[in-house]
Amino acid sequence: MNQSIIKALSLLDLFTDSRQELSLKEITEEVGLPKSTVYRLLASLEYSGFIAKTKESENDSRYKLGLKLMELGFLVADQLELRKIALPHMKKLASEINEVVHLVISNQNEAVYIEKVESTRALRLHTRIGKRSPLYLGSGPKLLLAYMSDERKNLSLEEIQQYRKINSLTFLKELQQIVEKGYAVSYGEQDIGTIGISFPIYDYKRKVIASLAVSGPTSRFEGENMDFIKEMTAITAENISQELGFKDIQKWNHSL
Repeated sequence: MNQSIIKALSLLDLFTDSRQELSLKEITEEVGLPKSTVYRLLASLEYSGFIAKTKESENDSRYKLGLKLMELGFLVADQLELRKIALPHMKKLASEINEVVHLVISNQNEAVYIEKVESTRALRLHTRIGKRSPLYLGSGPKLLLAYMSDERKNLSLEEIQQYRKINSLTFLKELQQIVEKGYAVSYGEQDIGTIGISFPIYDYKRKVIASLAVSGPTSRFEGENMDFIKEMTAITAENISQELGFKDIQKWNHSL
């Protein structure tokens, strides 16, 4: 563990409702570290936006929490709200198709599985909430990547090429087709013999903020059952988006 990072973050815990502003002297006395060390840690936090300096003099300086924490707090709140809204819809979908259902978001250039509803079948996938995946691997992550900037797509392409040969034009065309079709499909990209199907979830800003992913053994995603799974997953993603405030439903593509 990086002790400097741990020490720096521990300074944030000193601020409370009753102590919203603290001086360098107060912080130094509280943590029991050399003044020079505390000053250096505060300077790093200030540079990153986690701390804001409110006053500085020859004898002392005063600090308060920075706006970066509020920004991150809003992100966490949005994720909690997304999970709260999505979960009932995911449970309903899982009961209808009896396959595992995931909710996937992007975080720090990765895909993160933030919610899951399991199937009742004996043969099922063993995934977990909190799982991280590269954005180019799996239907849920790839769908998120497809709606990102060209810069991010090219960065993912560079990441892939470090591990295996891939035609860049083919990869970028696949991402373009995901947007055109309105959904993503992957075959055995994370687990051999499995398939994943994902549809976008929009927020009130008409931005794709998550993917609703359904996955299971390839043998169960065939013919009419495949069509049924696609249709029900698309409808569920629409319903979640509507509850999040997305209004432009005519953008949804039902050419499944």
